[in-house]
Amino acid sequence: MSGERVLVTGASGFVGRHLLRELAAAGYKVRAAVRRPEPEIAGVEQVVIGDLSGVVHWGAALAGVRHVVHGAGLAHADSELPEEAYRRVNTDATLALADAARAAGVARFVFLSSIRAQSGPASDRPLSEGDAPAPTDAYGRSKLVAEYGLAERDLDWVALRPVLVYGPGVKANMAGLVRLARLPFPLPLGGLKAPRSLLAVENLCEAVIFALGEACPARRSYIVSDPGALGVADMLAAMRAGLGRRPGLIAVPPALLGFAARLLGRPGVYERLTGGLVAPPDALLSAGWQPRLATKAALARLSASPAGEV
Repeated sequence: MSGERVLVTGASGFVGRHLLRELAAAGYKVRAAVRRPEPEIAGVEQVVIGDLSGVVHWGAALAGVRHVVHGAGLAHADSELPEEAYRRVNTDATLALADAARAAGVARFVFLSSIRAQSGPASDRPLSEGDAPAPTDAYGRSKLVAEYGLAERDLDWVALRPVLVYGPGVKANMAGLVRLARLPFPLPLGGLKAPRSLLAVENLCEAVIFALGEACPARRSYIVSDPGALGVADMLAAMRAGLGRRPGLIAVPPALLGFAARLLGRPGVYERLTGGLVAPPDALLSAGWQPRLATKAALARLSASPAGEV
């Protein structure tokens, strides 16, 4: 990998910022494709490409590039955006970049897809890549159709389907859970045991680096997650352990929590807390990927990080 240049899209996002540093540390020459100029990162070259929803001229961005990691896209699975918006950015722009990469002689194209290309937000059984994909929203469908489009092209590609990613700088649901863990009083969430697969951002970066190498079989999709799965109660206990505290969790019946959530007009929050989704990374592990961090240790470290990072 020494001296190989990799183009990263989505470089300004939560995952992208971590990925730029990890790729550089692994010995790659890193070029970040950004919509507008971003603060400089040591060892990272920038190229401005504009908005993926419009026409992008990829020639300059791909000049001298050996590999592409495509992480840019619309990532709001629970939004009210029209299906066309997801298709234009997550499908059409992905395949346009893939075609440009092939024309430029790129060796491998790594696509950051999503577990939502395979399943809805919850599942009553463990998932595997051998299951027939069954996305339930426009976001998941747009990612899956992009994967199908890659499979139709004469290109060396790998699609990674990460589950919920967490780590320093995370936003949205996981950031909210960290804030709950940091509260100085007991929480009525001890009964939330439905297991859910998570993915430390450091482990996702390791998966991307592995996917760029020849040891990773190409032209297929892989689930990416931390080995093992935790319920919300175990997640909170791990986070509070990172703060040097006892779990402080009370097992209130989930049905009562659901009733309270409906009274507060937040049924979606309850569903996200109680729904299980187990997606083991068996295929990626069998191929030789080695995750860096264990889930409980990574959650403990996250909760103990400076408040400004979460």
